[in-house]
Amino acid sequence: MFPLKDDNPTSTTPVFTIGLIILNALVFVYQFSLEAGGPDGARAGQAFISEFGLVPCRLTGACRSAADLPSPVLSIFTSMFMHGGLFHIAGNMLYLWIFGNNVEDTLGHARFTVFYLVSGAIAAAAQTALSAESSVPMIGASGAVSGVLGAYLLLFPRANVLTLIIFGFFVRIVRVPAILVLGLWFVVQFVSGLAIWGAATGRGEAMGGETAWFAHLGGFLAGMVLLFAIRPRPGNGNPGRSW
Repeated sequence: MFPLKDDNPTSTTPVFTIGLIILNALVFVYQFSLEAGGPDGARAGQAFISEFGLVPCRLTGACRSAADLPSPVLSIFTSMFMHGGLFHIAGNMLYLWIFGNNVEDTLGHARFTVFYLVSGAIAAAAQTALSAESSVPMIGASGAVSGVLGAYLLLFPRANVLTLIIFGFFVRIVRVPAILVLGLWFVVQFVSGLAIWGAATGRGEAMGGETAWFAHLGGFLAGMVLLFAIRPRPGNGNPGRSW
């Protein structure tokens, strides 16, 4: 199930959402340019990820961090603009474009900026809490984008999302309620996270893997909570939106 667009118009231009997409794309192009130079390029790309990605053990102090590396706290934010491949960034930016413009329209540009960055930071903290000794860099906008999804679900549960459904030879584009699209997304993240956690616990290892499932869950829940904290209220110079 691949969402394509929702049916919610916006009253303002989502300048920060557009800016985020452009910035993520520019960082990805730069990262790709590093990796395109053969073996030396691959090493340069890996060094870039190691330097600016979030390494949980550096953040928790469970492993040493070289003096010439950026602060582990700074890497919480730099890691949000890095991705592991074309499908990784394409998926994140698609979800950000579909759902972010309406959340930005509701919160306003400045509040949305804070909302996005704090959601990503909480998502990173959630994953780090469960993999405190991991030395695998975490990269991607998924945690912050997950916060956007959580806020959208509360704001527009009755919206419809034009969705591409592929099941074997069955291929259709249909309108699906947002609550179903995002609810299913959350269930997939939860089940996948439990499976990885259970497997790691059974082996007595620190949780790792290519996908930071608990960052997605943490970001989603953070987005819901933050919406209550920073959403403009009717009567404060902003008409707000009904829930």
